[in-house]
Amino acid sequence: QVKWKGKDLFDLVCRTLGLRETWFFGLQYTIKDTVAWLKMDKKVLDHDVPTEEPKTFHFLAKFYPENAEEELVQEITQHLFFLQVKKQILDEKIFCPPEASVLLASYAVQAKYGDYDPNVHKRGFLAQEELLPKRVINLYQMTPEMWEERITAWYAEHRGRARDEAEMEYLKIAQDLEMYGVNYFAIRNKKGTELLLGVDALGLHIYDPDNRLTPKISFPWNEIRNISYSDKEFTIKPLDKKIDVFKFNSSKLRVNKLILQLCIGNHDLFMRRRKADSLEVQQMKAQAREEKARKQMERQRLAREKQMREEAERTRDELERRLMQLKEEATMANEALMRSEETADLLAEKAQITEEEAKLLAQKAAEAEQEMQRIKATAIRTEEEKRLMEQKVLEAEMLALKMAEESERRAKEADQLKQDLQEARESERRAKQKLLEITSKSSYTQSMNSSTTALPTDLPSFNLISESLSFDFKDTDMKRLSMEIEKEKVEYMEKSKHLQEQLNELKTEIEALKLKERETALDILHNENSSRGNSKHNTIKKVSESSSFFPLM
Repeated sequence: QVKWKGKDLFDLVCRTLGLRETWFFGLQYTIKDTVAWLKMDKKVLDHDVPTEEPKTFHFLAKFYPENAEEELVQEITQHLFFLQVKKQILDEKIFCPPEASVLLASYAVQAKYGDYDPNVHKRGFLAQEELLPKRVINLYQMTPEMWEERITAWYAEHRGRARDEAEMEYLKIAQDLEMYGVNYFAIRNKKGTELLLGVDALGLHIYDPDNRLTPKISFPWNEIRNISYSDKEFTIKPLDKKIDVFKFNSSKLRVNKLILQLCIGNHDLFMRRRKADSLEVQQMKAQAREEKARKQMERQRLAREKQMREEAERTRDELERRLMQLKEEATMANEALMRSEETADLLAEKAQITEEEAKLLAQKAAEAEQEMQRIKATAIRTEEEKRLMEQKVLEAEMLALKMAEESERRAKEADQLKQDLQEARESERRAKQKLLEITSKSSYTQSMNSSTTALPTDLPSFNLISESLSFDFKDTDMKRLSMEIEKEKVEYMEKSKHLQEQLNELKTEIEALKLKERETALDILHNENSSRGNSKHNTIKKVSESSSFFPLM
C-alpha cells in the first residue's frame, strides 16, 4: 500500500513466515553503495530507496544472538539464521577454517537429506551441492570425491538428528567464528589512521583493516556509558571514567546513523538477555517445549515402527532363506530316493539272474548223478574197460563235486542279493519318510511366512538535533553484568572443548595436502591465533582488559 509504513510491510512478511521473534530481523536495502535498514515508523516510499521498479528489500537478520541455542525459540527463526549464516560462510563474508567448513557441511547435508543411508546416498550424491567456500577448495590438492568422502564420514555420525537439530548444531559451531555476526565499518581515528569498527552482540571492536579476526581494542556493552555522534564524528564514552574517550570519523553521515542504530539494537538485546523473559517469550518457550516434546514422541513412534518393520523384514528373509534350504534338502532327498530305487531295481535283476544260474547248475548236477548211476549199473567185462570206467567214474564224481560247490556258491550269492535288495527297499522307505517330513516342514514355514508378512507398516530513547545524535546507557547494572558475562564465557568454552578436538583431528589429516602458497591473509592470521590458543571469546576478553591500561587511538 502507498501509505504503508515500514512496520506494516515488515509485519506482513513476519505474518507470512509465521515469525514471532521479530526483534532479530529487518528489511535491508542498498542506496549509493551503502547498506540501510527500513525504519518502522517511516513510510516505505519516503525512504531514500532506489527509484527503479520493482523496489527490492531483503528480509535479513539485523541482530545476532550471543547463544543461538538459548535465545532462538521458534524453529522458523533457527532456520532463517541457518540459511543466512550458511550463505555468508559460502560467500566468504564470514571466515571459516577448512576443518570447521567440513563439519558445518556435514550438518548442512544432515539437515537436507536426513539420516545417512549407504544404499541411497551413494558416491557422487553431493556433486551438485555447494557446501564449502571456494577458498577452502582451492587451498588443498583434493578432488571433489575426496571432499565428499570426508563430509560423508561426519554426516554418517549425525544419524538420528532432525532438520532443526542439525541446523542448530550448525549455528552453535558458526557462532564461535571470529567474523560471525560482526558488522564492519571503515573509520579513521584522530590521527587519520584507517581502521575498522566492528559492531556485534558482545560490544564494539576496533580492527586493523588487514585483520578482521583479532580486534585491537574491544568495548563490551556493559563497559560503555554513552555513544554519540555529531556530523561525521563518533564518540564512545567508557563506563570507567579513568579510560579516555574514543573518537573516530566515518566517511558518511548515513554510516554514522547506521552504526548508532546497530549499537542501540544490540545493546537493547544485550540487556534484555540478562533480565527475566517477557510474558510473550515465556509463552513462546513453553510452546516450543511442547512442540519439541511432541516431535520427539513422533520421532520415537516412527523409530519403533521402522524397527518393527525391519525386524519383520529380517524374519521374512530368514524364513525365505530357511524355505530355500528346505527346498534344497527336499531336492537332494528326491535325488537320493531315485538313486536308491535304481539301485534296488539293479539288485533285483541281478538276484533273478543268479537264481536262474543256480537252478541251471543244479539241473546239470542231477544229470551228472544220473549218468554216474547208469555207468555203475553197466557191467564191465574186461579189466581194461573196468579201469577206464573207474577213471571215468572218478572224473564224473570230481565234476559232480565241483558243480555241487558251484551251485552252493551261487545259492549263497543269491541269498546275499536278496538281503541287499531288502536293505535297498528299507533305505527307499526311510527316504520316502524323510521327504514326507520335509514337505510338512515346508508347508509350516509358508504359513509362518504369510502370517509374518502381514505385519502393519505403518530500544532506549535517543534525540536527533541538527545532525547530532546521542545514546546513553544505564550504568546501574553494568558492573554486576560483567561478572555474569565472564561466567557465561567460561561455561561456553568448556562445552566447545570436545568439538575443538574433532576439528583438530581433521585439520591434521588434511594438512599434508595443503598448498601453502594459496593461503590468504585471513588463513595465516587464523593459524597464528590457533597456535597461540586464542579463540573469539578469550581474544575479546584480553583486548577489552588491555584497553583499560593503554591509551586509545
